[in-house]
Amino acid sequence: MSYRAEYIWIDGSIPTSKLRSKTKVVPSGEDLPIWGFDGSSTNQAPGKNSDCVLRPVLVLPDPIRGGDDVLVMCEVLTVDMEPHPSNTRAACVATEEKYASFEPWFGIEQEYTFFKDGRVHGWPSHGYPAPQGGYYCGVGDDEIYGRDVVEAHTKNCMDAGIAISGTNAEVMIGQWEFQVGPLGPVATSDHLWLARWLLYRTAEDFGIAATLDPKPVKGDWNGAGAHTNFSTKQMRESYEPIIAACEALGTRAEEHIDHYGADIEHRLTGLHETAPWTEYSYGVSNRGASVRIPWQVAQEGKGYIEDRRPNANCDPYVVTRLITETVCSQAAG
Repeated sequence: MSYRAEYIWIDGSIPTSKLRSKTKVVPSGEDLPIWGFDGSSTNQAPGKNSDCVLRPVLVLPDPIRGGDDVLVMCEVLTVDMEPHPSNTRAACVATEEKYASFEPWFGIEQEYTFFKDGRVHGWPSHGYPAPQGGYYCGVGDDEIYGRDVVEAHTKNCMDAGIAISGTNAEVMIGQWEFQVGPLGPVATSDHLWLARWLLYRTAEDFGIAATLDPKPVKGDWNGAGAHTNFSTKQMRESYEPIIAACEALGTRAEEHIDHYGADIEHRLTGLHETAPWTEYSYGVSNRGASVRIPWQVAQEGKGYIEDRRPNANCDPYVVTRLITETVCSQAAG
């Protein structure tokens, strides 16, 4: 007997990478091999030298196909078996290893928006929906669109063993969120990329598309982010390292903004629960700050912080690497 392995990887699309995948039929009992693909079709190689390599890094059960079939998260290598320039995972691995003594943890809140028939799911064909306000964590056919997809996606993530920790309807109509973590930088990013793939694949079966566009509807509507919760062992034990982490992030604010997702200036306007992309701030229970310290963290004097700047379309390998480097390097002196 054989089984199907869905090899999943991140392409070289600019400015925002896309997920790609293809199926390999593997004889039972055999290890998953490295595999090749046409990099000229994924913006990862020229046509005259187009071969790239897929190396499995995480294997989970395939909840859609079932049986012995698996999902295979891969990193992209050159034919020399070196990390491809588009491979942001390799640098994340090196950073996690360098600062392992800090035991960095992440939880990422992935917002996204459903589209159907060329418009936001739930948006009327003529005119506008009711203003945002009742959609957040709402219930009822007049406010919630896409719950069937969300429920199927959540179940698929759980069955696959992805560390999904919750879901909720978001502020804009047709917008939702799921959370992944807490895990280390690399594991959080691996799981988030696979959860994204499962979101797209699950939505296919409903005739719906999911987008990570950070500002899918211009005007007085919330954008879509990937709020990133972060802590170190020291932050989980006392409050002083939490303030130090917030201060550290301010020292490299421009660099982080540059790598937190394309079109970030369209979302971080200073409105709709965001801080302006040109300014850095932090505060307790302040969703209008760049970095929020949850109120219970301030009360308990330990815990984590929430970086509210990353876009929905960010690369989690880059975001978790930057936060770990910035905070831990300053803490290490």
